[in-house]
Amino acid sequence: MLTMNSLCPYPIIQAPMAGGATTPELVAAVSEAGALGSLAAPLLTPLAIIEQAEHIRRLTDKPFAINLFVQTRPQVDFAQIEAAKLLLQPVCAELGWTTLPTPTRWCEDFEAQFDALITARPAVASFTFDVLHGSQVQRLHEAGILVIGTATNLAEAIVWQAIGADAICLQGTEAGGHRGTFIGAQQDATLSTAELLAVCRPQIQIPLIVAGGIMDGADIATALAAGAQWVQMGTAFLTTKESGIHPAYKQRLLDARTDGRDTTRQTRAFSGRFARGLDNRFMQLMESVADQVPAYPVQNALTGAIRSAAAAKESKTEFMSLWCGQGVARARDVHAATLVATLVQEMQAATRKS
Repeated sequence: MLTMNSLCPYPIIQAPMAGGATTPELVAAVSEAGALGSLAAPLLTPLAIIEQAEHIRRLTDKPFAINLFVQTRPQVDFAQIEAAKLLLQPVCAELGWTTLPTPTRWCEDFEAQFDALITARPAVASFTFDVLHGSQVQRLHEAGILVIGTATNLAEAIVWQAIGADAICLQGTEAGGHRGTFIGAQQDATLSTAELLAVCRPQIQIPLIVAGGIMDGADIATALAAGAQWVQMGTAFLTTKESGIHPAYKQRLLDARTDGRDTTRQTRAFSGRFARGLDNRFMQLMESVADQVPAYPVQNALTGAIRSAAAAKESKTEFMSLWCGQGVARARDVHAATLVATLVQEMQAATRKS
């Protein structure tokens, strides 16, 4: 029977990062190297989830994970959309646009994605933005799939444990990308990775995974010594050769030479949920109205055209969502397998010293 401890040799999970970063090649390379690769599937159609899972299996026979956003399709009206477009007008003006196109759809259907995930049958399924129903956890377990939930506070961790999750990923404020908060206000989830682990460890009996600010083997050793069973690393894998992010985005991360606390910040302007990334012109233009934009996924869909247009012009990284965590200054330009091997060597060296 598959368990978290039997998944792979090393306690390292490559974080699922939506938007094309987690290519099948990246996921497979990480799993082949002895860590756990994760495919970010929230923006994929159900068919694409199955196809990409099969692509990964053609590259490796090792376990891997698939991640989804737990969400429902929003109810929107014309007035809301027009008001949201007005908030984005300063950005459109700098791009030379007179109008912002209205998306044809706001998000993928979660129930259909969930069915596709069951069909794909990865070793692990991870979830963020909300919690599953008990019946959904049961379906995953019956399919032989381990379940990882995401928590940004103790209350969320307790709920995931009660619902039958096999492990919980504790997401500290240092983490890049979207916050997984679903109990309480997103802006109130202010615990660092270490603080969140210290709060949850006495109350949670299932394995704890920590995410946020972990960039090298010494960080991994510190997290494990503090009581985590695993670490989840996103930003460290964004700059690997197999990562699918735009080359200009990747270069911006590699050029971030100062401490990430000076170069990253959280915003809800891009997507309607708080997310951490490199500070840029889009964030600055939207700063005064960021708390007024519609919630995810509406804002995320509205800004999709802006982000796509920016990606088509390498000089326009100022209008891309450059998601990354506070440790971005320590990112490395290497192959994923090399990164995993280096992390393990650093972790073992740090453990011997302690």
